[in-house]
Amino acid sequence: MCEHHHEHCHDSENPKMKLVRVGIALAILVTCIAFHIEGIAGIALFVFAYLLAGGDILYSALKNILKGEVFDENFLMSVATIGALAIKEYPEAVMVMVLYQIGEYFQHKAVEKSRRSIKQLMDIRPDYANVEKDGKLVKVSPIEVKKGEIIAVKTGEKIPLDGTVIEGEALVDTSALTGESVPVSVKPQDSVLSGCINTNGFLKVSVVKEFGESTVSKILELVEHAASKKAKTENFITKFARYYTPIVVLGAVLLAILPPLVIDGAQFSTWLSRALTFLVISCPCALVISVPLSFFAGIGGASKCGILIKGSSYLEILSNVETVVFDKTGTLTKGVFEVNKVLPAENVQGDELLYYSAMAEAYSSHPIAVALRKACKKDLDLSLILNVKEIAGNGVQAFVNGVEILVGNASLLEKFNVEFSKLAESGTIVYVAKDKQYLGCIVISDEIKPDAAKTIQELKKTVKNIVMLTGDSASAAIDVAKKLGISSVYSELLPAQKVEKTEDLIAKKEKNKSVVFVGDGINDAPVLTLSDVGISMGALGSDAAIEAADIVIMDDKPSKVATSIKIAQKTMGIVRQNIVFAIGIKLLFLVLGSFGFVTMWGAVFADVGVAFIAILNALRALHTDNFIKE
Repeated sequence: MCEHHHEHCHDSENPKMKLVRVGIALAILVTCIAFHIEGIAGIALFVFAYLLAGGDILYSALKNILKGEVFDENFLMSVATIGALAIKEYPEAVMVMVLYQIGEYFQHKAVEKSRRSIKQLMDIRPDYANVEKDGKLVKVSPIEVKKGEIIAVKTGEKIPLDGTVIEGEALVDTSALTGESVPVSVKPQDSVLSGCINTNGFLKVSVVKEFGESTVSKILELVEHAASKKAKTENFITKFARYYTPIVVLGAVLLAILPPLVIDGAQFSTWLSRALTFLVISCPCALVISVPLSFFAGIGGASKCGILIKGSSYLEILSNVETVVFDKTGTLTKGVFEVNKVLPAENVQGDELLYYSAMAEAYSSHPIAVALRKACKKDLDLSLILNVKEIAGNGVQAFVNGVEILVGNASLLEKFNVEFSKLAESGTIVYVAKDKQYLGCIVISDEIKPDAAKTIQELKKTVKNIVMLTGDSASAAIDVAKKLGISSVYSELLPAQKVEKTEDLIAKKEKNKSVVFVGDGINDAPVLTLSDVGISMGALGSDAAIEAADIVIMDDKPSKVATSIKIAQKTMGIVRQNIVFAIGIKLLFLVLGSFGFVTMWGAVFADVGVAFIAILNALRALHTDNFIKE
């Protein structure tokens, strides 16, 4: 209803020109009243001022009637004001149009502010790319750049496409994607994402994805389609408006006709005037504009925090969470293995233990091998390594400078008849032997993210159940769960078993409550899709994550899960406030107008004022800083 009005008549004319036109109409109205201009001249001036102020409303109403869209806001205003002219209430008819247009102007500015704020938050579309051709830099559209081409990014420019730095170092501002204000340092071999800004230095980047597949393109597509998935509340408002308008039109007709027929002495002109006032009051503009705008602002406020929500329906579901299910590796933990403990045997130095383990694992790309090499402070002379043999499921056998080194699990040492004692520790335990002599063991584990514990504490305030599902070992899972304060843990799960556990949680949830799954977006795609809301963690630049999840957190912080729930709850609070406020004030003024306590001028003030207040309230959802700290 109101959407048609805004779409068909407000966007086609410059708002400032409209204000000038309405200003002239108001000047004519004031002149006619001040100088008591009556008769034919007075009527002509009033009608001219009326058409000047409301001609576009009449035109839109007629156009929509021809399309079959009869009962809209334009129709209500046209019928009410034409009726006022018919009963010779010329000043009222003009003033209704003037006040209505002024109110619409302020509403337009409020909506424009919301859209501009969101556009600024997501203004990441690059305008051009500097492509290196024949030793020269040529500016081209990012769409024209192919995978493998070299682009240059100067200081202050946006990185136009996803790629790998091949030359130069710089600090890159990722705030448009992640909401993080601290720039990230990049150097050769580092990956960079489109939409980020080079704050200093000069970078040469090898393009790894064409524009259509790039991060910035995926995000823009996601944001543009966010409005397509409407919340139940929005659908309710649409249905409400469809039935509401014909009912109030019928009510106005009955209000004009019935009292003069059944009440002695009742004047038809008096009740017709009240019926017209009733029509003006009944415009549901506040409801139809402010509710979708509240959701739109909520999505925009979330994007400011680096949280991309694919539609208002997910905001509504997220406001009623009963259970949050976390994956462990890469979600609550960093997904990067690090050496936690070095436990050498008697007469063995810790440095020696690390050196031999790193040398044996020198050619492996396994995360554990990477962790061992990282922990070793000595230089590794690869020429000393011979005959490396990987023993599946157990570890590695290698000859380093003529001596046999075994690095692996307990089964590996047992297989080679090495005497040692098993260690009871959480995490992955790597045992090391040199020429069948036990050198000691190294405990490696995944590091918990800095804000993971705080996240669980925050969620416990609003969420009934917090569950962790992981494919990791029971000891590692229990250790992480204890440190974070999670009591419900399921470990050593295959992807299919994660799905089964999530289905079980969904089956047991209360009515109108939701189950949220938080994962890395790639391995957990089935569960992300299955859950009521799937949140992808640490998935910056991951196509699989953006596709599978309903909400994408554009940095690696689990605390954004708690933030997204707060944003959803506050947004839904604003939506409910607007619904109660708009309907409550409308009903009050409809009753007062029916009994003649509110004039048509007062009706316009009520209609425009309620809409304006509701819109300003909706815009509060943009300012997430005001409530995520509560």
